[in-house]
Amino acid sequence: MIETARSIVIDTGIDQTWDYVRDIRRWSNLFPGCENCEVIDENDSRWVIKVGAGGLVRTVHVHVHIDRWDGPARVDFSFQLAAEPVTGGGSYSAVARGGHATEITLAVRVEGSGPLAPMWEAMSTPLLPQLAKTFAARLQAELESSGEQPTPAPRRSLLAALLDRLRRLLRSLFGAESP
Repeated sequence: MIETARSIVIDTGIDQTWDYVRDIRRWSNLFPGCENCEVIDENDSRWVIKVGAGGLVRTVHVHVHIDRWDGPARVDFSFQLAAEPVTGGGSYSAVARGGHATEITLAVRVEGSGPLAPMWEAMSTPLLPQLAKTFAARLQAELESSGEQPTPAPRRSLLAALLDRLRRLLRSLFGAESP
């Protein structure tokens, strides 16, 4: 299991922050590679995330379930990748800091299963904190913006980063001839 947490202070009040956070579509718009978010009901959604590395592009379907809405202070969620042995969950928590600031903490855990889980988790361990940091920064920028929709920057997918790390690992173990 891999876990990470990231805290940021946003120059936006807790109520305005909650107005943004309670719409799961907005979260999906900030997630790297997310092409679609279908809201099924108040607690469930399906995300389609396109990941790519070099010429390999793959679409991953993720079921996201909100385990608890406790706004404006907390949201707990879980997720399951379709056709993949990967599950996880996390939380969003918010605390008012002064008149017009909110401290947000995002926590995520990812669990692989099956015979390749140890290798998958070893490769992913350094990437999850970076993903949380990037996502938190995008959330902060979105909440602090003047309401204009920012143009998303080109984003490198998690799968591409994992494959690059695996290639470097294989090269270090077997020499330059490896993929």
